Amino acid sequence: MSRTLTAERTQASGQLPFHLVALLGLITGIGPLSTDMYLPAFPILDEDLGGGPGSTQFTLATWFIGLAVGQFSSGPLSDRFGRRGPLMAGLFLYTLASIGCAMTSDYRIFCLFRFLAALGGSTGAVIPRAMIRDIATGREGAKIMTQLTLVFGVMPILAPSIGGMILAIASWRWIFWAAVAYGLAGILSIWFMLPETLPLSRRVRLPVTAVLSRYLFLIREPHFLLNALITSGSSFVMFAYLGGAPVVFEHLMGFSPRAFAVFFGINAAAFILSTQVSGRLVHRFPLEKLMQFGIGWAALAGMLNVGLTVSHIATAQTPLLVVGMIVCMTGSLGFIGANATVLAFHHHGAHAGSASALLGTMQFSLGAVSGLMMGFLPTTSIIPTASVMACGAFMMVAANLVRRRICPGN
Repeated sequence: MSRTLTAERTQASGQLPFHLVALLGLITGIGPLSTDMYLPAFPILDEDLGGGPGSTQFTLATWFIGLAVGQFSSGPLSDRFGRRGPLMAGLFLYTLASIGCAMTSDYRIFCLFRFLAALGGSTGAVIPRAMIRDIATGREGAKIMTQLTLVFGVMPILAPSIGGMILAIASWRWIFWAAVAYGLAGILSIWFMLPETLPLSRRVRLPVTAVLSRYLFLIREPHFLLNALITSGSSFVMFAYLGGAPVVFEHLMGFSPRAFAVFFGINAAAFILSTQVSGRLVHRFPLEKLMQFGIGWAALAGMLNVGLTVSHIATAQTPLLVVGMIVCMTGSLGFIGANATVLAFHHHGAHAGSASALLGTMQFSLGAVSGLMMGFLPTTSIIPTASVMACGAFMMVAANLVRRRICPGN
């Protein structure tokens, strides 16, 4: 009863208490935690699992594929059964699969467990966004989304540092035991603290054909599709950075796990700062304008990055310049993700779970493509990382140009 009353009061006010925003952010943080915490261990995993040099990048792509597949189903399930139950079930699967990652010594089995962990962890990417849409939309929704992003953004700072500290005193397997502990903490926190935001009266019973029909409706709706493509382009840039950073900074530049964690922290701080500046400006400027500012910034930074690497001005011998280039690029994303997400959901409050799931599937499908590209491209220079990141920026530019033509004023 108390959880129901809390949810009703929350929906009536259109706000979430900060402790619930923080909890949702920590749940959403399962994605960057599971992505970033084991990045410092990439060279060790290449040897221990027997996959060969660069093979660990494919485990990252497997993770992204699992997130894409899992989100496709977790959204409709949350629209049917509510938010809390599917979220707890997903974290339970994530926890079990993380145990498998910690215990296996076979490269292919490790990839399988990473895929299963992503299936479960995908609920942490979809359902918190749907819960925010249950509560608020428009400027208030964007404000809550940026608060969520603030908490979510702390994880890329902490995760590589945690991974580096674990590697300093123990084997890489303890990175995944830490993920197990995080999953268990999430399950207990949801059980005791998180209210249900989707009442029974708003839940929908849909057969598989109706779910697919709903996805087809969403994908054909230009306002959703184009804003979702912009958000997905932003994710493409971020995933190219995640896939390329271990090669660039550990392999080419010889960064230690601690130095690598510091570099990640600087990037995450730039992303958080720009996200919070955007959140402060949502009451002064339209969401569309803030998003377009970020897209323009990303495109200019992408062109500069490619130009400096191709001309060999930015190389492995100029680490400060390379760090500055990547920080500039990732900083632009703070003006894009939250605003484009709210714009994509604006007309779809009745099925926020499905909309969030389709958006997440698009994001991580492109993330998997980005990761696979990084796995196949040469690892002897910085040019591949800069080029793939720039591809994501121009993907956003193209989607925005079409959006402005088809959906003017939206």
